[in-house]
Amino acid sequence: MAAEQDPEGRAAARPLLTDLYQATMALGYWRAGRARDAAEFELFFRRCPFGGAFALAAGLRDCVRFLRAFRLRDADVQFLASVLPPDTDPAFFEHLRSLDCSEVTVRALPEGSLAFPGVPLLQVSGPLLVVQLLETPLLCLVSYASLVATNAARLRLIAGPEKRLLEMGLRRAQGPDGGLTASTYSYLGGFDSSSNVLAGQLRGVPVAGTLAHSFVTSFSGSEVPPDPMLAPAAGEGPGVDLAAKAQVWLEHVCAHLGLGVQEPHPGERAAFVAYALAFPRAFQGLLDSYSVWRSGLPNFLAVALALGELGYRAVGVRLDSGDLLQQAQEIRKVFRAAAAQFQVPWLESVPIAVSNNIDEEALARLAQEGSEVNVIGIGTSVVTCPQQPSLGCVYKLVAVGGQPRMKLTEDPEKQTLPGSKAAFRLLGSDGSLLMDVLQLAEEPAPQAGQELRVWPPGAQEPCTVRPAQVEPLLRLCLQQGQLCEPLPSLAESRALVQLSLSQLSPEHRRLQSPAQYQVVLSERLQALVNSLHARASP
Repeated sequence: MAAEQDPEGRAAARPLLTDLYQATMALGYWRAGRARDAAEFELFFRRCPFGGAFALAAGLRDCVRFLRAFRLRDADVQFLASVLPPDTDPAFFEHLRSLDCSEVTVRALPEGSLAFPGVPLLQVSGPLLVVQLLETPLLCLVSYASLVATNAARLRLIAGPEKRLLEMGLRRAQGPDGGLTASTYSYLGGFDSSSNVLAGQLRGVPVAGTLAHSFVTSFSGSEVPPDPMLAPAAGEGPGVDLAAKAQVWLEHVCAHLGLGVQEPHPGERAAFVAYALAFPRAFQGLLDSYSVWRSGLPNFLAVALALGELGYRAVGVRLDSGDLLQQAQEIRKVFRAAAAQFQVPWLESVPIAVSNNIDEEALARLAQEGSEVNVIGIGTSVVTCPQQPSLGCVYKLVAVGGQPRMKLTEDPEKQTLPGSKAAFRLLGSDGSLLMDVLQLAEEPAPQAGQELRVWPPGAQEPCTVRPAQVEPLLRLCLQQGQLCEPLPSLAESRALVQLSLSQLSPEHRRLQSPAQYQVVLSERLQALVNSLHARASP
């Protein structure tokens, strides 16, 4: 897919975004004559992140784009030749040049779906050498995307549905790729917009942003705008000198607030006027460059009321320091009093935005009942995931040549589940989620209304469940390298996130000490696990 036809392709990973041992194993497979053995891998995680009980599947669009474009260029092969043994058979490098994903099949959880430990986010099957080479890039594309989306969903749950959340973490992100991924998947997870312009261009993420303190402090007050005139919003009537009009309003505002007209900083007011002239329909004041109460607020009111006289409406104010909750409540009181004093009802509801190292704890305070905060900008806490910097996804071999493979280790947590599998979600009569079931691919699917015997993790005996509804989880995404159906848009996947979270019970959805959602095994899969364990025992 050409980049001009697919803007997102400009952000796609490349085949050598991998670990060297993938190439050394590829040589080993080729030398052993096993390059084309049919194999299947599963990509999954072992524990839900952040101490919660759920995660979100994300990164599928990026994986599909990577797989469909996968091809080692001459420069790639030449570099691999420089780091592999010098006596490597040249025929191996010719084999590498011929590789693509035309024989690769992928089943996946739809992007935005709830995901739980052990349930594959991706099942990747195809020639052993090729699907081995895909391990690191796929892990890279899925792990961070899913982590950020889950983190964003948690923040959305804390904020509630009414607060607008702005992701503004690009400058705090782990490099350009991390910044683009974070902006994309924080939107998927429930944020409303991002400050990241490239995420808007390449991924269609709604972008938002106004001005920084540098803009405000760059003005001294002596500047004269080249064109200080602003026409009325209705487009009829003569233009008005906005700075002069704001100066008139400043006197009224200061009298109302009990301030001297000399107290508000003239440079700040000049900055507000300059911004209002550039964006009369989207004027927002950053209030804390100097003093919120003696300067930022009166200067904002003066400019906003001058705009209002011309038929424009200010879109908000922003605070970036201090006690954000208390300041927002006090500013709202000032807005209400000023709206009554100057008979401008719209001023009562001017949105108040806040930012300043907001984490889950601070967000919970800002989202509490009675808060007057409308928009919350979050940067570091969403893009760096400080509570848990990695989801810990793994990519494990489960079958070769149609025969199951299992990693048997002394650490039970690191043991894998063998065989090609299917996954189903069991729901109750009210649509609530009961559990996920993993079973062998050849087993008949569970049926709604019928009893099913399953094995919970670590159980000594099976239990019985009768689901009212059964949903297959893994959808055929690529078959022999061909896209099976159009992928949903980012906005559609974002909507799926909210639908999925609404189905999760409060006990599983809560962020502190949640009940753990069960992922169980079918009787046949449990019997296969037991059989392979028995064979491995001395």
